[in-house]
Amino acid sequence: MANKHLTIKQLTVIVGGGLTPRMVRHYHKLGLLPEAQRSSGNYRLYTDADVQQLRRILALKSQGFQLDDIRQLLNSPEMMSFDALASQLQQQYHSVTEQLARLRQTASALEEFLLRDKGSQDTQLQALEQLKQVEIESAFGLQDLDRLWDGLHATQNIQPEDFSESLQQILPDLSKKNEIEKDLLSKLVFACGDVSLVNFVRLSKDAIVAARHNLNEDCEIVADVSPVFAALDRTRIRHLGANVKTLIDDPHIHSVDEAERKFWQDKEWLEKLKQLKPGCILVIGYAPSVLMSALKLVEEEELQPSLIIGMPIGFNHAPFSKRRLMNSKVEYITTVGTLGGGLLAAVALNALVGSLIERPDCHCYLSHRQ
Repeated sequence: MANKHLTIKQLTVIVGGGLTPRMVRHYHKLGLLPEAQRSSGNYRLYTDADVQQLRRILALKSQGFQLDDIRQLLNSPEMMSFDALASQLQQQYHSVTEQLARLRQTASALEEFLLRDKGSQDTQLQALEQLKQVEIESAFGLQDLDRLWDGLHATQNIQPEDFSESLQQILPDLSKKNEIEKDLLSKLVFACGDVSLVNFVRLSKDAIVAARHNLNEDCEIVADVSPVFAALDRTRIRHLGANVKTLIDDPHIHSVDEAERKFWQDKEWLEKLKQLKPGCILVIGYAPSVLMSALKLVEEEELQPSLIIGMPIGFNHAPFSKRRLMNSKVEYITTVGTLGGGLLAAVALNALVGSLIERPDCHCYLSHRQ
């Protein structure tokens, strides 16, 4: 293709990724693409260099970069040094987190109104009228807004809350999920108080099938550390006949750092991983190194878990280990990125155990498999 020129339509087909002629023309206008050569009929002609440039643009877009940032990254040679690139990425990260914080505040405000008790509707309408008068862009307006929220809270009726009803008002559309998965997602949301978590939970196609089958077969359930073990509903697990144990059974471990150091300092834990029974369920909520080591053993056929609930904590190894889990041949339940933790991992397992006890004859998850 080095000496062959492409039309704009041919270019979009070769680059792929949803690229359209309109997008190409827009990138020309923004300076992301150099001006193309022209045919005798005044049609744009493209080369292999343009194909490569467009693939870089789409790759950066897929990671969340704005077009202005992409132009800086690709058009300024000095920006491609590691330090400069890291600085640019850091600025982008802080900008995104600030946007997320503002969106989270907006979501919280909407939740305040949507989840008010029905008996407080008059107060809610009054608050909305007051809200129209608040200049929320000024510092004084923000103080007024805080007082408005405080007033709303002061009028809240003291009565039992119907958590399930409240949750249904703010959950996204889960109609394509089976009842077992809906229950799992609801319990995870209750555990962290953040409905947006639903968008970051990932289950393999047969994760629920594997969990229910092996829990009925008295399987071995293994938590990575004692805090995760402590959060498991061992009474219900024993009711199913399953056995629960801890991999790194040191009661003095209370943090991810301690779990990571302990795992690497003593090879005993790696040997314990190798000795786990086929069909076991791993519940990993702290140490990403445990998850990565388990996956390596799976690849080497030295470990055959039926399911891995992988939600380790961390900002570097944890996201990487979860991606590796999702690309493995093991059935999994995990969370995207840095979200996770021991409580969520334990809640996921507890939800599966609970649904099996409460709905032993439910097979809805079989018809919803994707």
